[in-house]
Amino acid sequence: MIGGLFCYNHKGEVLISRVFRDDIGRNAVDAFRVNIIHARQQVRSPVTNIARTSFFHIKRSNLWLAAVTKQNVNASMVFEFLLKVVEIFQNYFGKISEENVKNNFVLIYELLDEIVDFGYPQNTDSGILKTFITQQGVKSATKEEQAAITSQVTGQIGWRKEGIKYRRNELFLDVMEYVNLLMSPQGQVLSAHVAGKIQMKSYLSGMPECKFGINDKIAMDSKGKPAEESKTKSAIAIDDCQFHQCVKLSKFESEHAISFIPPDGENELMRYRTTKDISLPFRVIPLVREVGRAKLEVKVVVKSNFKPSLLAQKIEIRIPTPLNTSGVQLICMKGKAKYKASENAIVWKIKRMGGMKESQISAEIELLTTDTKKKWTRPPISMNFEVPFAPSGFKVRYLKVFEPKLNYSDHDVIKWVRYIGRSGLYETRC
Repeated sequence: MIGGLFCYNHKGEVLISRVFRDDIGRNAVDAFRVNIIHARQQVRSPVTNIARTSFFHIKRSNLWLAAVTKQNVNASMVFEFLLKVVEIFQNYFGKISEENVKNNFVLIYELLDEIVDFGYPQNTDSGILKTFITQQGVKSATKEEQAAITSQVTGQIGWRKEGIKYRRNELFLDVMEYVNLLMSPQGQVLSAHVAGKIQMKSYLSGMPECKFGINDKIAMDSKGKPAEESKTKSAIAIDDCQFHQCVKLSKFESEHAISFIPPDGENELMRYRTTKDISLPFRVIPLVREVGRAKLEVKVVVKSNFKPSLLAQKIEIRIPTPLNTSGVQLICMKGKAKYKASENAIVWKIKRMGGMKESQISAEIELLTTDTKKKWTRPPISMNFEVPFAPSGFKVRYLKVFEPKLNYSDHDVIKWVRYIGRSGLYETRC
């Protein structure tokens, strides 16, 4: 896939260099330095083609990490690989910096030898790599340890090693959703979608099999076609989803359940996206009135649209102001509001807000007279928040754990499911 991997500092000096294929020479190192790092104009594109050689680069702190190839490769896969490399380095020695790279260059070369073979990514799971590459380098393992490493790397369950034991067996699921919205001043939804993910924390002994069901509308018959609608009101339509490698996809299609042997510790189990029947936690109603050329009157009402028993937290509304604002007078019913001249915005913060409540802020904005006839473009009002429910309506119907070898049952496992809804790009035009 890739011919070489290089790491540069801000001066263009090569810190790490690993060539995987013969078609990449030392001149590729100099070409990247001259055309990208020392370029007269800022290079915005992360993909650059120089003399029939493609350079894919990312920048972290003051370091450049570049993958080089002469083949026609999938760019998204290369960037996914580069980000994985950065993640592995961070798991081993923390912050990515020039000093850390220099102090750990032996370890980095060992990792690259395990991660990539002839330019193709092999093993990019930090948990597996840490079983046989430590900070001190590769230790001489016994025959039993070598056999365990081999079965873990090449076996079916490479993400979990055997022999894990906990005094108390626990499994936590966090359903985290990010609501993205663009609404017109009249309250019409122009675009809305929810991007969700399920974070899992697993502290289970042995090799348990976990299983949970969700309330999505996807139902397949024996031929793999969508079945007749036996849908309930609580079901949601998932547009697309992707799973961790531990999930058994065949069972998801046949039994409509997510079955997996979980990796130990914290991992992302699933990502999904939905666009239908989204419960919007907040409605922002703006009213902007121009009083001549020297004054603006702004009134913003925020309404919560969820159950009264629930509480929203970390609420922040950003109301944009014109560039020629000279002063702002604010009156808010709840929370604290402040005009930030450096950001050209009024920032209104509310610690907590119950469901089916409303609050408002009024502002008188004084403007400086300018010669420009260009009208104020009125950027949208943006909002940040956190609510204790899933705005898409996503629900975990059941969660079960099976471990036949160690004889602990589903009732012996402490299980928690938590729902968190947060704002993505949540905007209302004014």
